[in-house]
Amino acid sequence: MCTGPVHEKNFYLDQVLAERRSYRQFRQEFPEREAIERIIYAGLLAPYAALAVGGSGDYFRRFFVIGNGSEAMKKTAPLVLEEVGHMIQGLEKEVQNNTNLKAKVNPFFMRLSTIRKTGIVPGIGTAPYYVIVAEKKGFPPVELQSLAHCMENMWLKATALCLGFQIVSVTQQMANNAPFCSLLGIEPGGWELMGCAIGYPLEELPPSIRPPVENVTSWLP
Repeated sequence: MCTGPVHEKNFYLDQVLAERRSYRQFRQEFPEREAIERIIYAGLLAPYAALAVGGSGDYFRRFFVIGNGSEAMKKTAPLVLEEVGHMIQGLEKEVQNNTNLKAKVNPFFMRLSTIRKTGIVPGIGTAPYYVIVAEKKGFPPVELQSLAHCMENMWLKATALCLGFQIVSVTQQMANNAPFCSLLGIEPGGWELMGCAIGYPLEELPPSIRPPVENVTSWLP
């Protein structure tokens, strides 16, 4: 049920939605732990596939917070960097077997190559916090959709708290990585993963620009 001043609620919600941006440069200062916990709670409030995981005795969603400079980060970053190398090798084989893919995968391939060359995975060790969200697998397999809802909630909450937020999509590739999952204390292959970097942005970005609603909407008779 909608309670409270509706116009005021919508004003602030619209403001947060417009200000949500991807930040890729962060200050070294750590946000307060309470702020990270509030962002995680927003993720807990996100929709999930209740029927897909309803029979599980374990909770379907977990969060793992890794601070920059921590022992966990020292173990995490090399594992992800190693996985990036495996991804590059996999793409190279796919392109060899299907030359038509080369133009499609080249931008992504070049990005992965840059990561391997620099030894830096954006969002992992480049922000105060790297947060991993694990969604338990069920049937039908809609874990990634649930994780998308979770990330969006966390992203909006971070924006409302004036914190920068960056999706770390390579996290998804770590779901079957045994050493990585062992570090988190979860079963390899039993969960889908997604991650994000959180911290104070190095500089503010302007709101994103989108076309007018009427330009992209068709009202069907």
